[in-house]
Amino acid sequence: MDLADLLAIAEKERQGQKKHVLRCCVAAGCLSSGAQAVKDGLEKAVKEEGLSDEVEVRGVGCMRLCCQGPLVQKDPDGTLYEKVRSEDTASLVSTLKGGTTSVNTIDTQQPFFSKQVSVVLETSGQVDPLRIESYIASGGYQALHDVILELTPKSVIETIVKSGLRGRGGAGYPTGLKWQTVAKTESTKKYVICNADEGDPGAFMDRSVLESDPHRVLEGMAIAAYAIGASQGFVYVRAEYPLAISRLQTAIRQAKQLNLLGSGIFESPFNFNVEIRIGAGAFVCGEETALMASTEGKRGTPRPRPPYPAESGLFGFPTLINNVETFANVPAIMAKGPEWFASLGTEKSKGTKVFALAGKIRNTGLIEVPMGTTLRQIVEEMGGGVPDGGKVKAVQTGGPSGGCIPAALLDTPVDYDSLSKIGSIMGSGGMIVMDDQTNMVDVARFFMEFCKEESCGKCVPCRTGTVQLYEMLNRILQGKATEEDLKHLEELCELVRHTSLCGLGQTAPNPVLSTLRFFREEYLNLLKPIGKSDDSLSAPAKE
Repeated sequence: MDLADLLAIAEKERQGQKKHVLRCCVAAGCLSSGAQAVKDGLEKAVKEEGLSDEVEVRGVGCMRLCCQGPLVQKDPDGTLYEKVRSEDTASLVSTLKGGTTSVNTIDTQQPFFSKQVSVVLETSGQVDPLRIESYIASGGYQALHDVILELTPKSVIETIVKSGLRGRGGAGYPTGLKWQTVAKTESTKKYVICNADEGDPGAFMDRSVLESDPHRVLEGMAIAAYAIGASQGFVYVRAEYPLAISRLQTAIRQAKQLNLLGSGIFESPFNFNVEIRIGAGAFVCGEETALMASTEGKRGTPRPRPPYPAESGLFGFPTLINNVETFANVPAIMAKGPEWFASLGTEKSKGTKVFALAGKIRNTGLIEVPMGTTLRQIVEEMGGGVPDGGKVKAVQTGGPSGGCIPAALLDTPVDYDSLSKIGSIMGSGGMIVMDDQTNMVDVARFFMEFCKEESCGKCVPCRTGTVQLYEMLNRILQGKATEEDLKHLEELCELVRHTSLCGLGQTAPNPVLSTLRFFREEYLNLLKPIGKSDDSLSAPAKE
């Protein structure tokens, strides 16, 4: 495979484009609503109408407005149909010959779509995730070619540094700096790992990218491997994502067949292979040292750092770990330049961020917006606000590791620093909206229950602290606690935060602390006066 071969595949794919394309979303969300039957029905109707030479029915990835699925888009006019059923397919195909259909359409100029800026999701919902030719026709693997044959590893890393890309897995560590550290470490062997262990409740960003555009992630991993001097990569993905795993397996096989993975990529000395490691769904395995232990076949528990993975990671060798979205940004940065990427977002948070918008909101689905977009723009304009006349009470960002942000702070820009200042985090991108009927103490208990169940048990502060915090929250909700107990709750939160071994325990108290900070009145309303609780969590008050 050389550049001429790559361009020939792209040109053949474009020339084979038919007059009309019916793009049917076959990502997990739409499939759960019957999208496969819709796709089959469209193919049958096209054949019966004698339109096979003019119309392509293409299964594509996520088309973002998940609450209205199954979604079908008709090209070239761009009409987007919502909640399509298999019995609607004949009438929908008839519109290509001047017929009519009763299927409702979606205004693609509404804020949900118009305010999005696509980098990671640039070709999601456009390309066929099961055909590498479709990805190549969109410009895929050309960045990898140019990197291998025209740039040095050092210049690739400099490009990533200049772009300002920060890790999209939650911590926001500068990606280029991480690459530099691994590249400088002397070793006979190095590894690249893609962290696809997306475990936050309500989060489905990484899953959607792998289901919709797996080659984009593989290309980003290959570029990273070239930059740091690695020849082996792993994608660590949870077993609850069978569709993502299947499509990733297909993508790896196709890339190997075209010599875009394997030995002598683009007839160069660069070799890179990728394997999949399937996790059992432990939330703690999202932490990089626990992930590496699980990849090695051991129990997924974290270890103290240093040494950091960049120095001693998988099997004791230097290892680069980034998440799905981080790698998916890389091909675009290399193709369009670091200045282009750095022009998006804010001064300290460059580029865009993909969010899974869920909860008490009209428009649930996947969005990609420039860093610095405010919560109000996302929730009220793009999300359409709370349905049935309700009001936004809070927005949870960062999952169990994040915080609950009150409606009064909806004008907060969504970037790493701004969220940190108000006690939350970006996280991997889950964003759950809560309405004015939500009990915030119950929300804190829900996330604490999740954390105590997912604790690996290795360190005492997390193993026992999360259990105690959960029991304290239970007592408060049962009306059995006093103000003294509330004081102990806050003290224990700080203890768990500062003494836990890994990020799970260190961030587990965040939902409690943020709800205490912004919704303290709800806690106080549930308390008994000191001295009137016979079974208080604290010692009896002295006379």
